[in-house]
Amino acid sequence: MADIKSADSPLTSGDGGMKLWQKDKAALAEVERFTVGHDRNLDIYLAPFDVLGSLAHITMLESVGLLTRNELELLVAALKEIYTQIESGNFSLDNGIEDIHSQVEYMLTQKLGDTGKKIHSARSRNDQVLVDLKLFLRAEIEKTVINAKAVFDLLILQSERYKDDLLPGYTHLQLAMPSSFGLWFGAYAESLVDDLLTLEAAYRVVNKNPLGSAAGYGSSFPINRQMTTELLGFDDLNYNVVYAQMGRGKTEKIVASAMANIAATLAKFSMDACLYLNQNFGFIAFPDELTTGSSIMPHKKNPDVFELVRAHCNRIQALPNEIMLMTANLPSGYHRDLQLIKEHIIPAFENLNDCLQMTGLMLENMIIKKDLLNDARYTYLFSVEAVNKLVTGGMPFRDAYKKVGADIEAGNFSHTASLHHTHEGSISNLCNEKIQDMMNDIIQKFNFNKAKIALQQLLS
Repeated sequence: MADIKSADSPLTSGDGGMKLWQKDKAALAEVERFTVGHDRNLDIYLAPFDVLGSLAHITMLESVGLLTRNELELLVAALKEIYTQIESGNFSLDNGIEDIHSQVEYMLTQKLGDTGKKIHSARSRNDQVLVDLKLFLRAEIEKTVINAKAVFDLLILQSERYKDDLLPGYTHLQLAMPSSFGLWFGAYAESLVDDLLTLEAAYRVVNKNPLGSAAGYGSSFPINRQMTTELLGFDDLNYNVVYAQMGRGKTEKIVASAMANIAATLAKFSMDACLYLNQNFGFIAFPDELTTGSSIMPHKKNPDVFELVRAHCNRIQALPNEIMLMTANLPSGYHRDLQLIKEHIIPAFENLNDCLQMTGLMLENMIIKKDLLNDARYTYLFSVEAVNKLVTGGMPFRDAYKKVGADIEAGNFSHTASLHHTHEGSISNLCNEKIQDMMNDIIQKFNFNKAKIALQQLLS
């Protein structure tokens, strides 16, 4: 996206420099600064979606007789020019213009005069920003799914590649039972399956059209909300206009909860990686260029990437709670509190996708240490195997447990390193193909192509 640039000329178009929403008195500069907040910077992320929403809206307005065919053609051409500017990075908000909605309308009015002013018929800034946010969330969810799927594919690849390489398993951070790198990688792959399951549910909430709800109470114009739903590639409508406005904040919280699930998976994997890189564990390594050093200790190879992924993802896990607290005591209808949610959720998508991409980079280059369990310190990992061997020979489990425990206490414990785990999801039966099938099924349910095709047709 383009950076916000400041223009030299203030907003003028017969309104004396006032905002498009402003009445007869100019607001105090302090009030304007406080109420606008960071909207000018954040709205650049919404800019292309504002144009797309407007293209759908005016197409519908012409179909119900609120625009002439000639007016529609002029507005469509001008909006497509603005869209091209946005996509090329040559778009900015002029000084004195509060947000993306006002900027687009101002540009149309400057170019087309009174025809440009007609674009706002039968809608409010409230439903306009709702549409922008839903289209933005829909696009960002797609990016997140693509990046999460790439990490998933790497995890499955590494799980298969290292399925025969054993790894100590821990409970309470104490030695427990034998695991394997295949089992470890596969666990995080399946975790991402469930994470995307929740994200797909969030996508269904996002993919409903609020346009036409106006300020939250509908419009007396004979608009066709089903038409804009189809033009924008939404799956369905937010039918009740009051609920369409109530969905602001709720939608973001639902999406944030799904994002937090992915973040939790990445944070836990990062913690594992930091431990496993530690010299006292020494299970994995990385090329020097993927670790950092110390200003005074020449031996250091620090896992800074994983530490930052962990921190970013822990912060993202707080996002649903932040949104919940901002909206917890709001009655129905629009409230300016909702504006602040953008400051939290828009950057969170960029952070989460950066973390997914960096996790993928580290996964691709992770070096696995071989024959770890040959070390005598891991002898007792096989105590359960020894108990089970006695049980399969006919000894009652409690007796076998006591015998192996007594042997350990007496220093007489002996074992073999052979493992016999054959059930589904165990060391010798990872079921990665089943996990892969679950992921593929979820990816298909998103059906991103429907939205892509609809938006391409709007711009064609």
